[in-house]
Amino acid sequence: MTEKSILITGAASGIGAAIASACGNAGYRVGLLDLDTDSLEKIASTIGNAVVLRADVTIEEDVSNAIDLFGTPDTVVNNAGIVRFGPLIEQSVDDFTLTVKVNLIGSYIVAREAAIRMKAQGISGHIINLSSINSVTPGPGAGAYPATKAGIKQLTRQLAIELGNAHIRVNCIAPGFIDAGMSAPIYADPAVRAKRSAAVPMGRLGTGDDIAQAVLYLDSDAGAYVNGHELVVDGGVVHSLLGQLPRD
Repeated sequence: MTEKSILITGAASGIGAAIASACGNAGYRVGLLDLDTDSLEKIASTIGNAVVLRADVTIEEDVSNAIDLFGTPDTVVNNAGIVRFGPLIEQSVDDFTLTVKVNLIGSYIVAREAAIRMKAQGISGHIINLSSINSVTPGPGAGAYPATKAGIKQLTRQLAIELGNAHIRVNCIAPGFIDAGMSAPIYADPAVRAKRSAAVPMGRLGTGDDIAQAVLYLDSDAGAYVNGHELVVDGGVVHSLLGQLPRD
C-alpha cells in the first residue's frame, strides 16, 4: 500500500493538532502548517513522519512554497481559522476583514494551490475544509465567523463540482461544541461547560478527536463516493431546538 500524505493547516493546536495526531497514527505522512513553529515541532516529535511548514495561509507565496517543500499532498485539511467575538455591529472593519481573509480566503488559497498541483500530477486528491455549525445556524456575538463558515460550505460545493472530473473530491466538516482550540477558554468556565453539555442530545461536548475521526472516515475508502458534502459533527445539537422547549 502506498503511503498517503496529508497537509493540515492550523495544526499547531486544538482540532488541527488532534487531526495531525490521528492521521500520523493511521500511517499518513503529515504536513503541519502554521505560524507557530515551536508548537509544530513539539507535535511533529510525537508523530514521527511529519514535516513542519511555517506559512501564513493568507499569503499565496507562503502557501505555494510550503506545498512545494512538502510535496503535493493526497489530502488537504483546511483547519486554520480565527474568530473575533462581539456583536456584529460593534466589529471593526479591520476585524471583519481579517476574519474573512484567514477563514475564507485562506481556505481558498490553500485549496487552489493544492488542487492545481493535484490536477497537474494526476493525483486523485481530497480537500477537506472545516466549516462549523455556525454555517448552519449563526450564534450571537460571533462577529464575522458565521458568515465565513457559510462561505466555506459554499466554496466546498463549488470546488467539488469543478474538480470532480479531475478525480479530486472536496468536502467539509462542521464541528459543533468542541472542547478544543479557540473554544477551550469558553469551556474553562464550569457553568458554561455544564450548560452547553446539557444542550447536546448526546450529553457531552465534542473533542478534537471526534473531528479527526470524521476526517479519517471521509478520506477512507468508505467515504470514496462522498463529494461536495458538509458532514455535521455536533452530537445532534443543531437539530435539538424542540428538545429545548417545554411541551405541555
